[in-house]
Amino acid sequence: MSVKEPADALAAVVALRRLADQLEDAAVEQAMRAGWSWPQVAEALGITRQAVHKKHSKRLIAAGVELRRRG
Repeated sequence: MSVKEPADALAAVVALRRLADQLEDAAVEQAMRAGWSWPQVAEALGITRQAVHKKHSKRLIAAGVELRRRG
């Protein structure tokens, strides 16, 4: 096993994480534009409402997405 093989494998992991993040961003934005609630998005992603809100709310607001509020 050469030194390059682990480096290639790790670079692939980084690339996949970036791609997964981009796909998540796009899917969350699409869901929110379609009227989904934070709990619906969180359940679909398998994380808490607070976690999805913290990760995506600022970006969505900057993108002009109208976010649903409680109440």
